[in-house]
Amino acid sequence: MAHEPLAEKLRPSKIVDFVGQDKIIEVIKSLIEKSKTTDFFPSLIFWGPPGSGKTTLARIISQELERPFFEFSAVNTSTKDIEKIIPKKKSANEKGLGILPESDSTKTPIVFLDEIHRFNKAQQDSLLPHVEKGSIIFIGATTENPSFEVINPLMSRCRVLILHQHEPKELEIILKRAEKMLGVDIDPDALDFLITASNGDARIGLNVLEISAQLSDSKKISMKNVEDALQRRNLGFDMKGEEFYNTISALHKSMRGSDPDSALYWLGRMLEAGQDPIYIARRVVRFASEDIGLEDPNALNLAVSAFKACEVIGMPECELALAQAVTYMAKSPKSNQLYVAYGKVKEDVQNYGNLPVPLEIRNAPTKFMKEIGYGKNYKYEHSKEGKKTDQEYMPEKLKGKKYL
Repeated sequence: MAHEPLAEKLRPSKIVDFVGQDKIIEVIKSLIEKSKTTDFFPSLIFWGPPGSGKTTLARIISQELERPFFEFSAVNTSTKDIEKIIPKKKSANEKGLGILPESDSTKTPIVFLDEIHRFNKAQQDSLLPHVEKGSIIFIGATTENPSFEVINPLMSRCRVLILHQHEPKELEIILKRAEKMLGVDIDPDALDFLITASNGDARIGLNVLEISAQLSDSKKISMKNVEDALQRRNLGFDMKGEEFYNTISALHKSMRGSDPDSALYWLGRMLEAGQDPIYIARRVVRFASEDIGLEDPNALNLAVSAFKACEVIGMPECELALAQAVTYMAKSPKSNQLYVAYGKVKEDVQNYGNLPVPLEIRNAPTKFMKEIGYGKNYKYEHSKEGKKTDQEYMPEKLKGKKYL
């Protein structure tokens, strides 16, 4: 029999045993309870990072509802594979795509599709009629933003539930369960390090703990065992709490202070300790607009390119792309005028609400809209003389307001 990973052994089968995602759990509990009387359960899309519990929740839902459950991965699944499990129709006029006999089709099956973002538009389209007719209860899972990766018709037929990275206290509960299952005792410092190194991903934490237990010569798991399992040294950079915020603050202020050497040092401190490069890249993108802005518009281009490099190639290959971006930010001229200006904009939006768009600059695609004044007296800026008009673009209450 193939070895079953610790993460699989420890996977809870009941909703009461699930750790974390409290808001989502309350929603799912309510849906399950109502389903017992209405026999209806909506199709769902779980959006969240790896190791946050998407697959586990799908399996738990099927257990709680006592429905047939079919699990697929979009990596190696075709739409034909899914259609095979759709129950046969009782009407002779309807297509009998499924292989399930009519006697087994009293309860609508749950179809779970992991990594749905890997299905193309045509493949996702093929799921629509089955979801719409209620032939299946569809549960999709994705690590990518479904607004971009899932077609709108399918999105509109599903409820999107957003999962988040596990909090440290939640990872501690999960790892303590694993510790008991393995019959080992992990050093408290090693446990803290493992929690922070897992970066909110329960699967990473469990896999590393299992390898650490194999590396240990006893039932005690030391810091060295965890470091060996991670293939990473603990450099004293705490990826949580005050030291974490101090270090990212040091990087930000070094760039703002135009000190490229210090910026590179703090970048290295974080990367060598195992900090997620995507997090750092995201901060650099923000810095490019907040602290440089229009003084050097190319800074944002470089920051976004570095972010994309981190996404595509990961560590350690992306470290130099980040180093290049950080150095460029530090050497660039600085200006926070966009940051200040947009702060004023947000304040006015909150204070004044939805002020009406002036009639003269409204779009007038129909004759009726033109008749009621849309676009009337609009002054076209590109005159033959090339002169600037006195056209007003602000709402009446903010007429003449300057932010920059």
